[in-house]
Amino acid sequence: MSKLPEGRAVVYCEGAFGTTNGKTAHGLVRRSRRYDVSSIVDSRCAGRDAGQVLDGKPTGIPIVGTLDEALRLATPTHFVVGLAPDGGRLDSAARAAVLHAVRAGLNVDSGLHDFLSDDPDIAAAAAKHGVRIRDVRKPPDRKELHFFSGRIAEVESFRIALLGTDSAVGKRTTAWILVDALRAAGHAAELIGTGQTAWMQGARYGIVLDSLVNDFISGEIEHAIWRCWTEAQPEVMVLEGQGSLMNPAYPGGMELLAAGRPHAVVLQHAPTRVEYDGFPGHALHPLDRQIRAVEILSDKPVIAVTVNHEGMTPDETLEACARIQRSTGVPAVDVLRDGPSRLVEAVLPVLTRARA
Repeated sequence: MSKLPEGRAVVYCEGAFGTTNGKTAHGLVRRSRRYDVSSIVDSRCAGRDAGQVLDGKPTGIPIVGTLDEALRLATPTHFVVGLAPDGGRLDSAARAAVLHAVRAGLNVDSGLHDFLSDDPDIAAAAAKHGVRIRDVRKPPDRKELHFFSGRIAEVESFRIALLGTDSAVGKRTTAWILVDALRAAGHAAELIGTGQTAWMQGARYGIVLDSLVNDFISGEIEHAIWRCWTEAQPEVMVLEGQGSLMNPAYPGGMELLAAGRPHAVVLQHAPTRVEYDGFPGHALHPLDRQIRAVEILSDKPVIAVTVNHEGMTPDETLEACARIQRSTGVPAVDVLRDGPSRLVEAVLPVLTRARA
């Protein structure tokens, strides 16, 4: 891996910061080893602190209205597309912002499905100004991909799958919080990233799952886990989930359960959601049914429910956690507001039993 951080980044999130379509930018505000984030571009929230908008905790990362303002505040080296819209498409305003960034001499990283390096105007401008375009979701050459081999059986790390009941529900953020908490408790832990944002945050191991040909997804999951084991041999791996098992547009998690062979599952849930994110009319399947589906498919327990507090006050979140714990029989906790201690308490007995 190249030396991190690679440089100072402006993160473009026009019109989306603080919404589910801004989750890539949110991830980079909360943590990034790959970049030193200097500012966020979103005219709707200009003048505010990004962390204050996101979590009520200042981070010192300002939100500005334009790229030109970001350039006046600092001397960035990278322009990162922090948008994560449904379908991963680049709209005309974002494309114009990318061109502006390239002409200003910034390297551009994008996790969208519209590949900037295939855009003739952007590619020509990048060549002219000597900057690099990286399309994080651009799939590897098929000759580089791995088919499932069964060597997951060689991996001795305890594996926790951090799945969710919906897309854009906070799986990656909770996964990182759990990794940090386990390390703080004296357990060597690594995240296995499965999306473009984890890569942008500097995850050492992982794949960009939704850019892969379906035949190779299981093999690439297995290979990322196996490589992590052979290189780092962590006691615990936390596998970042994608989408949700029953999401109509992003049915994710099955390959992670089948190929990653987790020993336990943590399920992230937003109690205020009644429909799948971005898809009105598609009712979110009840939490108890989603838990049953995960446990039937994996033959492993859901050991905790982690709660996304969107649309809830702190008191309402506590009430929701208590209600979920009563109905499911497992701990329910909002790790962003209340910290990860109860989640670690749920993990450690299962880890101890697996080591016995």
